[in-house]
Amino acid sequence: MNTKPTILTGDRPTGALHLGHYVGSLRQRVALQHTHQQFVLIADLQGLTDNGTNPQKIRDNIPEVLADYLAAGIDPELTTLCLQSALPALAELTMLYMNVVTVARVERNPTVKK
Repeated sequence: MNTKPTILTGDRPTGALHLGHYVGSLRQRVALQHTHQQFVLIADLQGLTDNGTNPQKIRDNIPEVLADYLAAGIDPELTTLCLQSALPALAELTMLYMNVVTVARVERNPTVKK
């Protein structure tokens, strides 16, 4: 049984990662992969929320983001890297969520932007 704390994080592949990504999160991910069970999601479906008219942009950036992860020092032997669209359970859970949570309830959540 794995007793390490678990981290789920990721990025939308809307463009190349930059120094801000490294300073803001990648550097920590590299360090934490030795002490935590870590899952890093390339959130391609979430990237479509504001790039729906240009899905090719998202597809083109997936290998770039993956290469940036590896170049930053994320080790696939220590960190699970996954593509959001390759996980059908996420879409299934989204459908279940949409059937039980009302729009009014979501709108009361202060983290939801209008």
